Amino acid sequence: MRAFVTGTAGFIGFHLAELLLQEGWEVAGYDGMTDYYDVTLKERRHAMLRQHAGFTATEALLEDAPALSAAVADARPDVIVHLAAQAGVRYSIDNPRAYLDANITGTFNLMEAALAAGPAHLLMASTSSVYGAGTEMPYAETQKADTQMSFYAATKKANEAMAHSWAHIHGLPITMFRFFTVYGPWGRPDMALFKFTRAILDGQPIDVYNHGRMWRDFTHVADLVRGIRLLIDAVPGGPETAVAGDSLSPVAPWRVVNIGNSTSIRLEDFIDAIEAATGRKALRNYMDMQQGDVPATWADASLLRALTGYAPQTGMRVGVAQFVDWYREYHGV
Repeated sequence: MRAFVTGTAGFIGFHLAELLLQEGWEVAGYDGMTDYYDVTLKERRHAMLRQHAGFTATEALLEDAPALSAAVADARPDVIVHLAAQAGVRYSIDNPRAYLDANITGTFNLMEAALAAGPAHLLMASTSSVYGAGTEMPYAETQKADTQMSFYAATKKANEAMAHSWAHIHGLPITMFRFFTVYGPWGRPDMALFKFTRAILDGQPIDVYNHGRMWRDFTHVADLVRGIRLLIDAVPGGPETAVAGDSLSPVAPWRVVNIGNSTSIRLEDFIDAIEAATGRKALRNYMDMQQGDVPATWADASLLRALTGYAPQTGMRVGVAQFVDWYREYHGV
């Protein structure tokens, strides 16, 4: 089997590509290697993937439609998984155009390339941030999600709508997945676990927003990519492919699926786990809620279980300890 995966130098794309390669897939990666965070980290992820004979990569932006189309055509993929995006809730306030270019124009370019290539299944990343100001938890895919609170979330909700129209018009099976606070080894430096671990080990204070009254459904990256891998085989089609509680569209081979740990954990408990793993106490700087952020997330992952028989299973404290071990080894501290 051949997969075309965007964002293979990124956190989640790297882990998914590694999993597919270990299963014997051929993986054609695509990544823009942007400098939103340390490019060296991205280069090291790609270097690890290149140790597999079945991995090839194109380094170009999603906005470069000719390069993207050529890469997809050359890969002749059975499956396309679109993970590349401009990420980050807070950065979308400062630089919204980066999200328009990468997440809207770039995703459109990817959908056009997919239409020409004709894969059996196109899977694309969304985010739990699309639930926005919703207060009915745990979040289920069938709930209304029209109150996004950041431009990042708005671009991802737009991607869902774009994909639905594509599936309806062209009959291309598309699965969207909504991620819930992914963490783990080789994570992004702009995410809380990375920033907190670095600061605690350096004896620096950490910013704790909303005075610690934050809850997140922390999902280990290994669980996440296992869920994506299993969803590859759960191709949406007509009504006969529906399961209980499905988000399957009545007019298109399209569905959206939560991938989360199904447990909402208090931010203070998350910090406690980092302290335990590092053996050091955090200097906590309590602050007000940041603009565009939400106080809580919590996934109803029953649809993932119904479609695949799988549920994320890594406990938060175990996952945090794994990350801290990786961080110490990577940085030699």
